[in-house]
Amino acid sequence: MHTVVERELEIDLVLSPERSIPVPSRLSYRTADPYAVHIAFHVTSEAPVHWTFARELLVEGVFRPCGSGDVRVWPTRTDGRSVVCMALSSPDGAALLEAPAPAVSAWLERTLRVVAPGSERERLELDAALREILGA
Repeated sequence: MHTVVERELEIDLVLSPERSIPVPSRLSYRTADPYAVHIAFHVTSEAPVHWTFARELLVEGVFRPCGSGDVRVWPTRTDGRSVVCMALSSPDGAALLEAPAPAVSAWLERTLRVVAPGSERERLELDAALREILGA
């Protein structure tokens, strides 16, 4: 059986240093995909915008700047509150987001209790996948 750990929260989309807008979002972690975190941003489009990246990147980004390229994560303080910044870029555009650090940290703790760091490989069920591919 696979477990899913989810958390609904508002993440601020930073438009300028003076202006941001809240975006309803869902953080998801699935034991069937143990190395990844998934974020769905419910913007004003027909379908949510989905991002998937390494859980380890988000865990590290809560404490110190990390990542390069398409996903960068770092902690900071904004208006007296702790936030986790996520800079996301793709061929379709780029976004700077600020998520409340306490909410992200609490959700990450739940994912780490479900699948401890270093034990992700055990959840991949590679033998079952190979049997299915090979038809055995």
